[in-house]
Amino acid sequence: MRLFVGLGNPGAKYARNRHNIGFMAVDEIARRHGFAPWRRRFQGETSEGALGTERVILLKPTTYMNESGRSVQEAAGFFKIAPGDVTVFHDELELPPGKVRVKIGGGIAGHNGLRSITAHIGNDYRRVRLGIGHPGVKELVHGHVLSDFAKADNEWVATLCDAVAEHAALLAKGTDATFANRVHLAMQAKGFLTKDENGKE
Repeated sequence: MRLFVGLGNPGAKYARNRHNIGFMAVDEIARRHGFAPWRRRFQGETSEGALGTERVILLKPTTYMNESGRSVQEAAGFFKIAPGDVTVFHDELELPPGKVRVKIGGGIAGHNGLRSITAHIGNDYRRVRLGIGHPGVKELVHGHVLSDFAKADNEWVATLCDAVAEHAALLAKGTDATFANRVHLAMQAKGFLTKDENGKE
């Protein structure tokens, strides 16, 4: 069994924030693959289904970003899911918009959601880093992540979430590099990433 966690803040006020792209990604996985209706538990919302041959629990913590780890720990503990079988989808300032990278462990790069999860379950979980771009200077970061995507961003955001959902079974199977490459190629095909970028991890 796998636990796929989308990070974001709950409520309509935050729904289109850049910080909520993790929520958007798991919402699309649930929709595309016909997962069960979302239900409230583990200080969050969960939906269950299958990706390929793997049973997957989707989780959206509703604790607000800074306390995401409480929800993740509760769900992982209930289902006896090891950190290595937890995948967290989150916004990544250090990647260009639409770029995806997958890694296991590593630093948290100032991301409060990751900081909380690491504090609760350790550092050995998989991160799917969804690029939102950097505003250019550190002082603008807070406002950047907590503001909505611009209308001009809607197409690449939708394409990215669609590609992540389409190839999510590769993540569930543990073929991270293939997943990242397929998402990259899907973005490239729609003209969102330049031809010389390498989508492989």
